[in-house]
Amino acid sequence: MWVSLLTTCLGCLLIVTSARGDERMTTTTMAPYDMDASYNNSGMRYDYGEALGLSILFYDAQRSGKLPDDNPIQWRGDSVLYDADGDYELTGGWFDAGDHVKFNFPMSYSVWVLNWGFLTFSEAYETTGQTEMMCDMIRWPLEYFLKCWRPELEILYTQIGDPALDHNTWASPENINMSRPAYQSNATCPGSDVAGDMTSALASGYLVFSELCGNETEFADALLEAAKTLYKFGMDYKGVHSDCIEEAYTSSGYRDEMSAAGAWMYKVTGEQQYLDDAEGFYDAWVPWSLDWDGKAPAANLLLYEATGKNLYREATKAFIASAMPDNIIDYTPCGLMFRNNWGTTRHASNEAFIALVAAANGINQEEYMEWALSQINYILGDNNHNISYQVGFGDNYPKHVHHRGSSCIKEVLECDINYDGENPNLLIGALAGGPGEDDDYVDDRTDYVHNEVATDYNAGFQGCLAALVQFSEEGVLPESPERVC
Repeated sequence: MWVSLLTTCLGCLLIVTSARGDERMTTTTMAPYDMDASYNNSGMRYDYGEALGLSILFYDAQRSGKLPDDNPIQWRGDSVLYDADGDYELTGGWFDAGDHVKFNFPMSYSVWVLNWGFLTFSEAYETTGQTEMMCDMIRWPLEYFLKCWRPELEILYTQIGDPALDHNTWASPENINMSRPAYQSNATCPGSDVAGDMTSALASGYLVFSELCGNETEFADALLEAAKTLYKFGMDYKGVHSDCIEEAYTSSGYRDEMSAAGAWMYKVTGEQQYLDDAEGFYDAWVPWSLDWDGKAPAANLLLYEATGKNLYREATKAFIASAMPDNIIDYTPCGLMFRNNWGTTRHASNEAFIALVAAANGINQEEYMEWALSQINYILGDNNHNISYQVGFGDNYPKHVHHRGSSCIKEVLECDINYDGENPNLLIGALAGGPGEDDDYVDDRTDYVHNEVATDYNAGFQGCLAALVQFSEEGVLPESPERVC
Protein backbone atom coordinates (compact mmCIF):
# COMPACT_ATOMS: atom_id res chain seq x y z
CA MET A 1 0.00 0.00 0.00
CA TRP A 2 1.10 3.55 -0.69
CA VAL A 3 0.00 6.79 0.89
CA SER A 4 0.53 10.23 -0.58
CA LEU A 5 0.27 13.83 0.51
CA LEU A 6 -0.47 16.49 -2.10
CA THR A 7 0.09 20.18 -1.40
CA THR A 8 -0.74 22.74 -4.07
CA CYS A 9 0.64 26.29 -4.24
CA LEU A 10 0.71 28.98 -6.89
CA GLY A 11 2.83 27.69 -9.78
CA CYS A 12 3.96 24.49 -8.08
CA LEU A 13 2.89 21.02 -7.06
CA LEU A 14 4.56 19.20 -4.19
CA ILE A 15 4.03 15.47 -4.10
CA VAL A 16 5.38 13.51 -1.15
CA THR A 17 5.18 9.76 -1.58
CA SER A 18 6.06 6.94 0.77
CA ALA A 19 6.40 3.29 -0.17
CA ARG A 20 5.29 1.18 2.79
CA GLY A 21 7.87 -1.49 3.50
CA ASP A 22 11.08 0.30 2.59
CA GLU A 23 10.42 3.66 4.27
CA ARG A 24 11.83 5.57 1.31
CA MET A 25 10.48 9.01 0.43
CA THR A 26 10.47 10.74 -2.91
CA THR A 27 9.65 14.39 -3.43
CA THR A 28 8.66 15.89 -6.77
CA THR A 29 8.12 19.52 -7.67
CA MET A 30 7.12 21.00 -10.99
CA ALA A 31 5.49 24.09 -12.44
CA PRO A 32 2.11 23.12 -13.87
CA TYR A 33 1.89 26.06 -16.25
CA ASP A 34 3.45 29.41 -17.00
CA MET A 35 0.60 31.93 -16.95
CA ASP A 36 1.35 35.27 -18.57
CA ALA A 37 0.33 38.28 -16.49
CA SER A 38 -1.74 39.71 -19.35
CA TYR A 39 -4.12 36.76 -19.38
CA ASN A 40 -7.66 37.76 -18.36
CA ASN A 41 -9.96 34.95 -17.28
CA SER A 42 -12.54 37.13 -15.54
CA GLY A 43 -15.36 36.25 -17.94
CA MET A 44 -14.92 32.50 -17.61
CA ARG A 45 -16.67 30.10 -15.28
CA TYR A 46 -13.49 28.03 -15.17
CA ASP A 47 -9.89 28.96 -15.90
CA TYR A 48 -9.55 27.34 -19.31
CA GLY A 49 -6.02 28.70 -19.67
CA GLU A 50 -4.89 26.84 -16.58
CA ALA A 51 -6.52 23.64 -17.83
CA LEU A 52 -4.73 24.15 -21.17
CA GLY A 53 -1.34 24.26 -19.49
CA LEU A 54 -2.10 21.19 -17.43
CA SER A 55 -3.08 19.25 -20.55
CA ILE A 56 0.32 19.93 -22.09
CA LEU A 57 1.95 18.38 -19.02
CA PHE A 58 -0.12 15.22 -19.44
CA TYR A 59 1.56 14.63 -22.80
CA ASP A 60 4.96 15.21 -21.23
CA ALA A 61 4.13 12.43 -18.76
CA GLN A 62 3.43 10.08 -21.71
CA ARG A 63 6.92 10.42 -23.15
CA SER A 64 8.83 7.27 -23.98
CA GLY A 65 12.59 6.98 -24.41
CA LYS A 66 15.46 9.11 -23.15
CA LEU A 67 13.95 12.10 -21.37
CA PRO A 68 15.46 15.59 -21.71
CA ASP A 69 17.22 17.39 -18.88
CA ASP A 70 14.33 19.84 -18.60
CA ASN A 71 11.71 17.10 -18.23
CA PRO A 72 8.94 18.74 -16.13
CA ILE A 73 7.50 15.45 -14.86
CA GLN A 74 10.05 14.52 -12.27
CA TRP A 75 8.44 11.23 -11.28
CA ARG A 76 9.12 10.02 -14.82
CA GLY A 77 12.47 8.62 -15.96
CA ASP A 78 14.04 7.07 -19.05
CA SER A 79 12.18 4.04 -20.38
CA VAL A 80 12.32 1.32 -23.05
CA LEU A 81 15.61 2.54 -24.49
CA TYR A 82 15.81 -0.79 -26.31
CA ASP A 83 12.92 -0.04 -28.71
CA ALA A 84 14.27 -1.03 -32.11
CA ASP A 85 13.92 -3.21 -35.17
CA GLY A 86 17.18 -5.11 -35.12
CA ASP A 87 19.88 -2.44 -35.26
CA TYR A 88 17.44 0.30 -36.26
CA GLU A 89 16.61 2.47 -33.23
CA LEU A 90 12.97 3.41 -32.59
CA THR A 91 12.95 5.13 -29.20
CA GLY A 92 10.77 8.12 -28.44
CA GLY A 93 7.13 8.92 -29.03
CA TRP A 94 4.25 8.68 -26.57
CA PHE A 95 2.83 5.76 -24.67
CA ASP A 96 -0.75 5.34 -25.78
CA ALA A 97 -2.75 5.45 -22.56
CA GLY A 98 -2.31 3.81 -19.18
CA ASP A 99 -0.24 1.16 -20.93
CA HIS A 100 3.17 1.26 -22.61
CA VAL A 101 2.47 0.33 -26.22
CA LYS A 102 3.29 2.95 -28.83
CA PHE A 103 0.36 2.82 -31.25
CA ASN A 104 1.15 5.21 -34.10
CA PHE A 105 -2.47 5.20 -35.29
CA PRO A 106 -4.06 7.02 -32.33
CA MET A 107 -0.78 8.82 -31.57
CA SER A 108 -0.63 10.49 -34.98
CA TYR A 109 -4.34 11.35 -34.86
CA SER A 110 -3.72 13.03 -31.50
CA VAL A 111 -0.79 14.99 -32.92
CA TRP A 112 -2.62 16.45 -35.89
CA VAL A 113 -5.71 17.34 -33.86
CA LEU A 114 -3.45 19.07 -31.33
CA ASN A 115 -1.66 20.86 -34.17
CA TRP A 116 -4.98 21.92 -35.69
CA GLY A 117 -6.05 23.45 -32.41
CA PHE A 118 -2.65 25.12 -32.02
CA LEU A 119 -2.77 26.63 -35.52
CA THR A 120 -6.40 27.74 -35.24
CA PHE A 121 -6.17 29.15 -31.72
CA SER A 122 -2.50 30.11 -31.52
CA GLU A 123 -3.28 33.40 -29.79
CA ALA A 124 -4.62 31.48 -26.80
CA TYR A 125 -1.29 29.71 -26.36
CA GLU A 126 0.55 33.01 -26.66
CA THR A 127 -1.77 34.83 -24.27
CA THR A 128 -1.44 32.17 -21.59
CA GLY A 129 2.32 31.79 -22.00
CA GLN A 130 2.04 28.23 -23.38
CA THR A 131 3.54 28.53 -26.87
CA GLU A 132 7.04 27.39 -25.96
CA MET A 133 5.71 24.52 -23.84
CA MET A 134 3.42 23.41 -26.66
CA CYS A 135 6.21 23.51 -29.24
CA ASP A 136 8.43 21.43 -26.97
CA MET A 137 5.63 18.96 -26.23
CA ILE A 138 4.52 18.39 -29.82
CA ARG A 139 8.06 18.07 -31.17
CA TRP A 140 8.56 14.83 -29.23
CA PRO A 141 6.19 12.59 -31.24
CA LEU A 142 7.06 14.30 -34.53
CA GLU A 143 10.73 13.44 -34.10
CA TYR A 144 9.68 9.86 -33.43
CA PHE A 145 7.53 9.76 -36.59
CA LEU A 146 10.55 10.80 -38.66
CA LYS A 147 12.31 7.70 -37.36
CA CYS A 148 9.32 5.50 -38.14
CA TRP A 149 9.19 6.32 -41.85
CA ARG A 150 12.00 4.88 -43.99
CA PRO A 151 11.10 6.00 -47.53
CA GLU A 152 14.10 4.41 -49.20
CA LEU A 153 12.87 0.99 -48.00
CA GLU A 154 9.15 1.78 -48.14
CA ILE A 155 8.85 0.70 -44.50
CA LEU A 156 6.57 2.49 -42.08
CA TYR A 157 6.83 1.43 -38.46
CA THR A 158 3.32 1.55 -37.04
CA GLN A 159 3.52 0.13 -33.53
CA ILE A 160 6.03 -0.82 -30.84
CA GLY A 161 4.94 -3.42 -28.31
CA ASP A 162 2.72 -6.47 -28.08
CA PRO A 163 -0.62 -5.32 -26.61
CA ALA A 164 -1.44 -8.66 -24.97
CA LEU A 165 1.90 -8.91 -23.20
CA ASP A 166 1.97 -5.25 -22.26
CA HIS A 167 -1.60 -5.08 -20.96
CA ASN A 168 -0.97 -8.05 -18.66
CA THR A 169 1.93 -6.26 -16.95
CA TRP A 170 1.24 -3.62 -14.28
CA ALA A 171 4.54 -1.80 -13.75
CA SER A 172 6.11 1.61 -14.21
CA PRO A 173 7.49 2.28 -17.70
CA GLU A 174 10.98 2.63 -16.23
CA ASN A 175 10.89 -0.99 -15.01
CA ILE A 176 9.47 -2.96 -17.92
CA ASN A 177 11.89 -5.17 -19.84
CA MET A 178 9.53 -7.32 -21.91
CA SER A 179 9.84 -8.07 -25.60
CA ARG A 180 8.60 -5.11 -27.67
CA PRO A 181 8.21 -6.13 -31.31
CA ALA A 182 8.25 -3.45 -34.00
CA TYR A 183 5.32 -3.80 -36.40
CA GLN A 184 5.47 -2.30 -39.87
CA SER A 185 3.49 -1.41 -42.95
CA ASN A 186 5.02 -2.09 -46.35
CA ALA A 187 4.07 -3.01 -49.91
CA THR A 188 2.68 -6.40 -48.83
CA CYS A 189 1.07 -5.16 -45.60
CA PRO A 190 -0.57 -1.82 -46.42
CA GLY A 191 -1.74 0.68 -43.86
CA SER A 192 -3.24 3.72 -45.54
CA ASP A 193 -5.14 4.54 -42.36
CA VAL A 194 -1.95 4.85 -40.31
CA ALA A 195 0.00 6.42 -43.17
CA GLY A 196 -2.77 8.97 -43.67
CA ASP A 197 -2.83 10.04 -40.04
CA MET A 198 0.95 10.20 -39.84
CA THR A 199 0.98 12.30 -43.01
CA SER A 200 -1.50 14.69 -41.39
CA ALA A 201 0.68 14.87 -38.29
CA LEU A 202 3.81 15.62 -40.32
CA ALA A 203 2.12 18.15 -42.63
CA SER A 204 0.41 20.03 -39.81
CA GLY A 205 3.68 19.83 -37.92
CA TYR A 206 5.36 21.60 -40.83
CA LEU A 207 2.94 24.50 -40.43
CA VAL A 208 3.42 24.57 -36.66
CA PHE A 209 7.20 24.67 -36.84
CA SER A 210 7.37 27.08 -39.77
CA GLU A 211 4.78 29.51 -38.38
CA LEU A 212 4.52 29.23 -34.58
CA CYS A 213 7.66 27.71 -33.09
CA GLY A 214 10.43 30.14 -33.94
CA ASN A 215 13.29 29.55 -36.32
CA GLU A 216 12.74 25.84 -36.97
CA THR A 217 13.09 25.82 -40.76
CA GLU A 218 15.28 22.72 -40.97
CA PHE A 219 12.97 20.62 -38.80
CA ALA A 220 9.86 21.91 -40.59
CA ASP A 221 11.37 21.06 -43.99
CA ALA A 222 12.19 17.53 -42.81
CA LEU A 223 8.59 17.08 -41.71
CA LEU A 224 7.26 18.25 -45.07
CA GLU A 225 9.58 16.05 -47.10
CA ALA A 226 8.57 13.03 -45.02
CA ALA A 227 4.89 13.95 -45.39
CA LYS A 228 5.16 14.03 -49.19
CA THR A 229 6.76 10.60 -49.52
CA LEU A 230 4.57 9.03 -46.84
CA TYR A 231 1.41 10.33 -48.51
CA LYS A 232 2.51 8.70 -51.77
CA PHE A 233 3.15 5.45 -49.89
CA GLY A 234 -0.37 5.51 -48.45
CA MET A 235 -1.84 6.14 -51.90
CA ASP A 236 0.31 3.53 -53.67
CA TYR A 237 -0.48 0.70 -51.25
CA LYS A 238 -4.06 1.17 -50.18
CA GLY A 239 -5.41 -0.93 -47.36
CA VAL A 240 -6.37 -1.12 -43.69
CA HIS A 241 -3.44 -1.98 -41.45
CA SER A 242 -5.40 -4.12 -39.00
CA ASP A 243 -6.32 -6.44 -41.91
CA CYS A 244 -2.75 -7.76 -41.90
CA ILE A 245 -1.58 -6.94 -38.35
CA GLU A 246 -4.03 -8.38 -35.84
CA GLU A 247 -2.24 -6.69 -32.91
CA ALA A 248 -2.98 -3.23 -34.37
CA TYR A 249 -5.88 -0.97 -33.46
CA THR A 250 -8.83 -2.26 -35.49
CA SER A 251 -9.68 0.34 -38.11
CA SER A 252 -12.99 0.72 -39.95
CA GLY A 253 -11.36 2.04 -43.13
CA TYR A 254 -8.84 4.46 -44.58
CA ARG A 255 -10.88 6.88 -46.69
CA ASP A 256 -11.34 9.39 -43.87
CA GLU A 257 -7.65 9.37 -42.93
CA MET A 258 -6.54 9.83 -46.54
CA SER A 259 -9.10 12.59 -47.07
CA ALA A 260 -7.76 14.48 -44.06
CA ALA A 261 -4.19 13.84 -45.22
CA GLY A 262 -4.95 15.22 -48.68
CA ALA A 263 -6.54 18.30 -47.14
CA TRP A 264 -3.49 18.95 -44.95
CA MET A 265 -1.12 18.45 -47.87
CA TYR A 266 -3.14 20.92 -49.92
CA LYS A 267 -3.02 23.43 -47.05
CA VAL A 268 0.77 23.10 -46.99
CA THR A 269 1.61 22.90 -50.70
CA GLY A 270 -1.34 24.40 -52.59
CA GLU A 271 -1.02 21.54 -55.10
CA GLN A 272 -4.38 20.72 -56.69
CA GLN A 273 -3.85 16.95 -56.83
CA TYR A 274 -3.90 16.71 -53.06
CA LEU A 275 -7.22 18.53 -52.92
CA ASP A 276 -8.63 16.36 -55.70
CA ASP A 277 -7.64 13.26 -53.74
CA ALA A 278 -9.15 14.61 -50.52
CA GLU A 279 -12.44 15.44 -52.19
CA GLY A 280 -12.45 12.07 -53.92
CA PHE A 281 -12.41 10.34 -50.55
CA TYR A 282 -15.35 12.40 -49.24
CA ASP A 283 -18.38 10.33 -48.17
CA ALA A 284 -21.82 11.97 -48.06
CA TRP A 285 -23.09 10.62 -44.75
CA VAL A 286 -23.32 11.95 -41.22
CA PRO A 287 -20.36 10.48 -39.32
CA TRP A 288 -20.89 8.70 -36.02
CA SER A 289 -18.11 10.50 -34.14
CA LEU A 290 -14.67 12.04 -34.22
CA ASP A 291 -12.14 9.77 -32.54
CA TRP A 292 -8.99 7.76 -33.18
CA ASP A 293 -10.85 5.67 -35.78
CA GLY A 294 -13.35 8.10 -37.30
CA LYS A 295 -11.82 11.23 -38.89
CA ALA A 296 -14.65 12.13 -41.30
CA PRO A 297 -15.97 15.11 -39.26
CA ALA A 298 -12.50 16.63 -39.20
CA ALA A 299 -11.85 15.84 -42.87
CA ASN A 300 -15.12 17.53 -43.86
CA LEU A 301 -14.27 20.68 -41.91
CA LEU A 302 -10.72 20.72 -43.28
CA LEU A 303 -12.21 20.52 -46.77
CA TYR A 304 -14.47 23.46 -45.97
CA GLU A 305 -11.44 25.45 -44.78
CA ALA A 306 -9.65 24.56 -48.01
CA THR A 307 -12.48 25.19 -50.49
CA GLY A 308 -15.26 27.20 -48.84
CA LYS A 309 -17.74 24.87 -50.53
CA ASN A 310 -21.23 24.73 -49.09
CA LEU A 311 -21.18 20.93 -49.39
CA TYR A 312 -18.60 20.63 -46.62
CA ARG A 313 -20.14 23.41 -44.56
CA GLU A 314 -23.47 21.56 -44.54
CA ALA A 315 -21.75 18.25 -43.76
CA THR A 316 -20.10 19.89 -40.75
CA LYS A 317 -23.38 21.40 -39.58
CA ALA A 318 -25.15 18.05 -39.93
CA PHE A 319 -22.55 16.33 -37.77
CA ILE A 320 -22.72 18.96 -35.03
CA ALA A 321 -26.54 18.97 -35.18
CA SER A 322 -26.54 15.22 -34.56
CA ALA A 323 -24.83 15.88 -31.22
CA MET A 324 -27.13 18.64 -30.06
CA PRO A 325 -29.83 18.02 -27.43
CA ASP A 326 -33.18 16.64 -28.66
CA ASN A 327 -31.53 14.97 -31.62
CA ILE A 328 -30.24 11.42 -32.11
CA ILE A 329 -27.63 11.47 -29.32
CA ASP A 330 -28.55 10.83 -25.69
CA TYR A 331 -27.54 13.11 -22.84
CA THR A 332 -26.90 12.31 -19.22
CA PRO A 333 -29.41 13.84 -16.75
CA CYS A 334 -26.83 16.51 -15.88
CA GLY A 335 -26.18 17.50 -19.48
CA LEU A 336 -23.19 15.63 -20.90
CA MET A 337 -23.51 14.35 -24.45
CA PHE A 338 -23.47 10.56 -24.19
CA ARG A 339 -22.26 8.97 -27.40
CA ASN A 340 -20.57 5.96 -25.88
CA ASN A 341 -19.96 4.57 -22.39
CA TRP A 342 -16.23 4.28 -23.01
CA GLY A 343 -14.63 7.69 -22.67
CA THR A 344 -17.69 9.92 -22.48
CA THR A 345 -15.61 13.03 -21.83
CA ARG A 346 -13.47 12.23 -24.87
CA HIS A 347 -16.48 12.07 -27.20
CA ALA A 348 -18.09 15.22 -25.78
CA SER A 349 -14.92 17.29 -26.04
CA ASN A 350 -14.08 15.97 -29.53
CA GLU A 351 -17.45 17.07 -30.86
CA ALA A 352 -17.15 20.35 -28.99
CA PHE A 353 -13.78 20.83 -30.71
CA ILE A 354 -15.35 20.44 -34.16
CA ALA A 355 -18.06 22.92 -33.12
CA LEU A 356 -15.47 25.47 -31.96
CA VAL A 357 -13.31 25.15 -35.09
CA ALA A 358 -16.51 25.55 -37.12
CA ALA A 359 -17.31 28.65 -35.07
CA ALA A 360 -13.83 29.99 -35.82
CA ASN A 361 -14.73 29.56 -39.49
CA GLY A 362 -17.87 31.64 -39.05
CA ILE A 363 -20.40 28.81 -38.83
CA ASN A 364 -23.19 29.28 -36.24
CA GLN A 365 -20.66 30.90 -33.93
CA GLU A 366 -22.73 31.79 -30.87
CA GLU A 367 -24.81 28.58 -30.88
CA TYR A 368 -21.75 26.37 -31.20
CA MET A 369 -19.79 28.24 -28.53
CA GLU A 370 -22.67 28.00 -26.05
CA TRP A 371 -23.04 24.29 -26.63
CA ALA A 372 -19.30 23.66 -26.38
CA LEU A 373 -19.21 25.63 -23.13
CA SER A 374 -21.91 23.37 -21.68
CA GLN A 375 -19.80 20.30 -22.42
CA ILE A 376 -16.42 21.62 -21.27
CA ASN A 377 -17.94 23.16 -18.14
CA TYR A 378 -19.55 19.81 -17.28
CA ILE A 379 -16.15 18.14 -17.63
CA LEU A 380 -14.47 20.74 -15.41
CA GLY A 381 -17.06 20.70 -12.62
CA ASP A 382 -20.65 21.46 -13.71
CA ASN A 383 -21.87 17.99 -12.77
CA ASN A 384 -23.59 16.18 -9.95
CA HIS A 385 -20.27 15.15 -8.34
CA ASN A 386 -18.76 18.66 -8.54
CA ILE A 387 -15.70 16.90 -9.88
CA SER A 388 -13.26 17.93 -12.56
CA TYR A 389 -12.56 14.99 -14.83
CA GLN A 390 -9.20 16.59 -15.63
CA VAL A 391 -6.64 15.41 -13.09
CA GLY A 392 -5.12 18.27 -11.10
CA PHE A 393 -7.69 20.90 -12.03
CA GLY A 394 -9.55 22.39 -9.08
CA ASP A 395 -9.83 20.72 -5.69
CA ASN A 396 -11.82 17.60 -6.61
CA TYR A 397 -10.62 15.31 -9.40
CA PRO A 398 -9.87 11.59 -9.99
CA LYS A 399 -7.10 10.25 -7.75
CA HIS A 400 -7.05 6.65 -9.02
CA VAL A 401 -6.82 6.89 -12.82
CA HIS A 402 -6.03 3.70 -14.71
CA HIS A 403 -2.38 4.48 -15.49
CA ARG A 404 0.68 2.42 -14.65
CA GLY A 405 3.19 5.25 -14.40
CA SER A 406 0.92 7.27 -12.16
CA SER A 407 0.13 4.36 -9.86
CA CYS A 408 3.62 2.81 -9.65
CA ILE A 409 6.75 4.26 -8.05
CA LYS A 410 9.68 3.71 -10.39
CA GLU A 411 12.08 3.05 -7.49
CA VAL A 412 9.87 0.18 -6.26
CA LEU A 413 9.64 -2.85 -8.54
CA GLU A 414 6.42 -4.34 -7.14
CA CYS A 415 3.19 -2.60 -8.08
CA ASP A 416 -0.41 -3.75 -7.68
CA ILE A 417 -3.34 -2.33 -9.62
CA ASN A 418 -5.65 -3.29 -6.73
CA TYR A 419 -3.96 -1.39 -3.90
CA ASP A 420 -6.33 0.89 -2.00
CA GLY A 421 -4.45 4.19 -1.90
CA GLU A 422 -4.43 7.11 -4.28
CA ASN A 423 -1.99 7.07 -7.17
CA PRO A 424 1.35 8.21 -5.70
CA ASN A 425 2.25 10.20 -8.84
CA LEU A 426 -0.20 12.87 -9.95
CA LEU A 427 -0.92 12.50 -13.67
CA ILE A 428 -1.56 16.18 -13.97
CA GLY A 429 -3.70 17.33 -16.89
CA ALA A 430 -5.01 13.90 -17.92
CA LEU A 431 -8.66 13.66 -18.97
CA ALA A 432 -10.32 10.68 -17.30
CA GLY A 433 -12.88 8.69 -19.27
CA GLY A 434 -15.75 10.08 -17.26
CA PRO A 435 -19.25 9.16 -16.13
CA GLY A 436 -21.82 6.63 -17.27
CA GLU A 437 -25.14 7.41 -18.88
CA ASP A 438 -26.76 8.35 -15.55
CA ASP A 439 -23.85 10.61 -14.50
CA ASP A 440 -22.64 7.73 -12.33
CA TYR A 441 -18.93 7.72 -11.61
CA VAL A 442 -16.62 5.87 -9.21
CA ASP A 443 -12.94 6.78 -8.98
CA ASP A 444 -11.68 3.20 -9.31
CA ARG A 445 -8.33 2.34 -10.89
CA THR A 446 -9.52 -1.06 -12.10
CA ASP A 447 -12.45 0.50 -14.00
CA TYR A 448 -10.65 1.34 -17.24
CA VAL A 449 -13.90 2.19 -19.02
CA HIS A 450 -14.43 5.28 -16.85
CA ASN A 451 -10.92 5.94 -15.54
CA GLU A 452 -8.66 5.24 -18.51
CA VAL A 453 -6.65 8.16 -19.86
CA ALA A 454 -5.16 8.36 -23.36
CA THR A 455 -3.36 10.68 -25.73
CA ASP A 456 -6.43 10.83 -27.96
CA TYR A 457 -8.69 11.73 -25.00
CA ASN A 458 -6.86 15.01 -24.41
CA ALA A 459 -6.41 16.08 -28.03
CA GLY A 460 -9.82 17.56 -28.81
CA PHE A 461 -10.22 18.63 -25.19
CA GLN A 462 -7.04 20.71 -25.32
CA GLY A 463 -8.20 22.32 -28.55
CA CYS A 464 -11.47 23.29 -26.86
CA LEU A 465 -9.63 24.95 -23.99
CA ALA A 466 -7.52 27.00 -26.39
CA ALA A 467 -10.62 27.98 -28.37
CA LEU A 468 -12.48 29.19 -25.30
CA VAL A 469 -9.51 31.26 -24.17
CA GLN A 470 -9.14 32.85 -27.60
CA PHE A 471 -12.84 33.59 -28.02
CA SER A 472 -12.82 35.16 -24.57
CA GLU A 473 -9.84 37.33 -25.44
CA GLU A 474 -11.64 38.40 -28.64
CA GLY A 475 -14.67 39.40 -26.59
CA VAL A 476 -17.07 37.05 -28.40
CA LEU A 477 -17.39 34.21 -25.89
CA PRO A 478 -21.00 34.05 -24.68
CA GLU A 479 -21.95 33.73 -21.04
CA SER A 480 -21.71 30.17 -19.76
CA PRO A 481 -25.04 28.36 -19.81
CA GLU A 482 -26.62 27.48 -16.49
CA ARG A 483 -25.46 24.16 -15.09
CA VAL A 484 -28.11 21.44 -15.14
CA CYS A 485 -27.09 19.82 -11.84
